[in-house]
Amino acid sequence: MHTHALEMAHVVATTRTGEGRFNPYAGIHKALRAFMADTLMRVGRTDPFDDGEVTATVAQVVELMDLCAGHVEHENRFVHPALEARCPGVAGPVAQDHEDHRHHIAHLRGVAQALTSGDAAQRGAALHALYLGLGLFLADNLRHMHVEETVHNPALWSAYSDAELIAIHDEIVAALPSGEMMLVMRWMMPQLNAPERLEALQGMRAGAPAPVFEGMLDALRGLLPQGDWAKLARGLGVPVVPALMSA
Repeated sequence: MHTHALEMAHVVATTRTGEGRFNPYAGIHKALRAFMADTLMRVGRTDPFDDGEVTATVAQVVELMDLCAGHVEHENRFVHPALEARCPGVAGPVAQDHEDHRHHIAHLRGVAQALTSGDAAQRGAALHALYLGLGLFLADNLRHMHVEETVHNPALWSAYSDAELIAIHDEIVAALPSGEMMLVMRWMMPQLNAPERLEALQGMRAGAPAPVFEGMLDALRGLLPQGDWAKLARGLGVPVVPALMSA
């Protein structure tokens, strides 16, 4: 069987193994893939002679790099020790990836920030260099996240109960600064499918203060496509704004 076919068979087997299990990587990885792809496309279409556009693009790149750096630290602090405790050696290759990512993140952040002070005539080349560098960063992270979801997840499922995995996840969430949490929600919630989104919001309603839950609903009302918002509102039993019912 061809290598790609074997890999796909492994992916299918992994997803079947995880059916009904808590998946600690699913939501945050959907958020990161979306944020990385959107940022790459934004850099690619940025007008080098528009100062405001360049400034906004740089801000998004820096925000992405900060989130990626935080994500590396959270995995190193919470997930890798859990793997090492019951599945020694499994996290080793990805831990090395994290070291490489730290350097790549610092480099891309610096390249982006230099754009705001450089000569506008030179920005075209600098933006293209940033675009290519981000493309490599995205490619490497896609591979990296694939390993985590197809190697780490089965190891975690074999060694931990869902209650234990949820406890680890809750520790990570509790450690997030409020700004980082809102950024994750901004990029994650629109990327979840309808059942995943409803489950996440039901959990938030059960565990978060009412003002926090209401604030998230208000934010999602503006972020989600009309049809997605209507499904979520019906599932939660909250009013659906009539204008959003057309989709």
